[in-house]
Amino acid sequence: MSLRTLTSPDGTEFRDLNHNGTMEPYEDPRLSPEDRTEDLLTRLTLKEKVGLMFQTVIEVGPDGDLLEQPGFISKSPTTEVIVGKCMTHFNVHQIRTARQVARWNNALQALAETTPHGVPVTISTDPRHAFTENAGVAFPAGPFSQWPEALGLAALNDVEAIRSFAEVARQEYRAVGIRSALHPQIDLATEPRWGRQAQSLGHDANRVAEFTAAYIQGFQGDVLGPDSVACITKHFPGGGPQKDGEDAHFPYGREQVYPGGMFDYHLKPFITAIEHGTAGMMPYYGMPQNLVRNGETIEEVGFGFNKQIITDLLRGELGFDGVVVTDWELVNDNHVGDQVLPARAWGVEDLTPKERIERILEAGADQFGGEECVDLLLDLLAEGRVDEARIDASVRRLLLVKFRLGLFDDPYVDEDAAEALVGREDFQAQGFAAQATSITVLENKEHQGAPILPLTHFSNAPAIYSENIKTEAYSDWAHPADSPETADLAIIRLEAPFEPRADLFLEAWFHQGSLEFPPGLVHRLRRISDHCPLIVIINFDRPAIVTPLVPFVSALAVDYGSSDRAVLAALTGDVTPVGKLPVEIPRSMDAVRASREDVPSDTEDPMYPVHFGLSI
Repeated sequence: MSLRTLTSPDGTEFRDLNHNGTMEPYEDPRLSPEDRTEDLLTRLTLKEKVGLMFQTVIEVGPDGDLLEQPGFISKSPTTEVIVGKCMTHFNVHQIRTARQVARWNNALQALAETTPHGVPVTISTDPRHAFTENAGVAFPAGPFSQWPEALGLAALNDVEAIRSFAEVARQEYRAVGIRSALHPQIDLATEPRWGRQAQSLGHDANRVAEFTAAYIQGFQGDVLGPDSVACITKHFPGGGPQKDGEDAHFPYGREQVYPGGMFDYHLKPFITAIEHGTAGMMPYYGMPQNLVRNGETIEEVGFGFNKQIITDLLRGELGFDGVVVTDWELVNDNHVGDQVLPARAWGVEDLTPKERIERILEAGADQFGGEECVDLLLDLLAEGRVDEARIDASVRRLLLVKFRLGLFDDPYVDEDAAEALVGREDFQAQGFAAQATSITVLENKEHQGAPILPLTHFSNAPAIYSENIKTEAYSDWAHPADSPETADLAIIRLEAPFEPRADLFLEAWFHQGSLEFPPGLVHRLRRISDHCPLIVIINFDRPAIVTPLVPFVSALAVDYGSSDRAVLAALTGDVTPVGKLPVEIPRSMDAVRASREDVPSDTEDPMYPVHFGLSI
């Protein structure tokens, strides 16, 4: 589909990306990615090099066209960022259909071909195969196959299941032109209140390391190549131990703490990611507090600004030479409508945006996530505050990934093939099975002389009182009751508790604060159980303090992103739930507050320990 595919005198087909009619070494598909990178590096202008070092949000036009005005989150028209600013890395947001995004990818790549050297675009995405809607971290599946959140994949406790998910997701991403995954998120969820656990793989470092290897292998293959999706593993050196569980997206959550001295424990999955060739790494926003490692005090600045973390530890001690992409918006405040979110320049808040860019480069990062302020870096170069050799070091890494992915040879996709593959029936079936089997049963009490689950005791179309679950999910074996008093059984789905916040941009989407259910809800559920057996299923994006519920529920289970139909399949035994907790469930908030943020399974006398789960 290339606009400029030519044939060299020796019969080699190539894309004439610099429009001169001859095959330059960087256009020669027979040469190694390394040789092609070195050739192109000598040809690019400084403006083109700088453009490669920025990645921002981009949005898809309604019909797969290019959006030529600012979007909901994207700041600039598409042509402005690709042609005007020479940018070639973008994080795509809302996707409605596979055909729409495939068409858009092709239009985007055709626009990129019009630039002086035709550098193709790399499209990235946050996770988008599950249920979460949070523009800051993840998106619901939309046209893609739908699976549980990563925490649910971990609950399956099956390395091959992780690999299977990654292989399916890779195929679906690849079909529509997405070539970079801003995941896996392998932070260890050691702080029970932290608001980003749903996309993590739990808090058992050794098990998370095994999951990480399978995840990266499923997306990238044995080596990064034309069929791969490059993984940007996050958030180095582990974003889980946030002070009081507050998230570092926000000023009140900037401190990352290690009261238990477990810094190296949190590194384990990242070491595995490096060993298995992750293409990139993303440091977190957090600012280490009172951290001493190997006798050296670590500077109290955000990890993206921290040379001891990126250059000395990640690149030096651990030997990582892939791309380091900062997390989003370390340089400029983010204004969306009437809301603002301050730049996550923790520890360097007093620096100007230019000075922040300098600090990030000095720290060793290659790309500025969520930014498009190319003019600031060009100014720094013109002023002699940044050397072009430093730019070349990062651009070399960024280009090498593009060449290895085969983007210079063919970045286009087939709309019909994308529509046929994305959300394919067998992929959906695998996702549904994972949704149902990952459900973790915590309580299963006796009813009529046997455990209530599976619901085989209830025959002859029982009457079910339900909340937050569609009646169609059980209409083939039961009928709805208007009230608990007229029901044979009650099934209630709940969200894990959180404290709503909505002052800063993105804040309303993050579930933070207390893990306790409101006392009024507990009282109402107890009253329901007075009339009929009560089954409670909690959506487990964070642990919940379930202690008050246990005395009166007949069954208690957690899901990690499951449809109503998948939940009922597990409860009825149509699919056997085998989920095991990837993190522990504390007994009380007092136990949570007394625990150490960096230590796994550190709450006193947990209600349910990590890896707990009943068989039914």
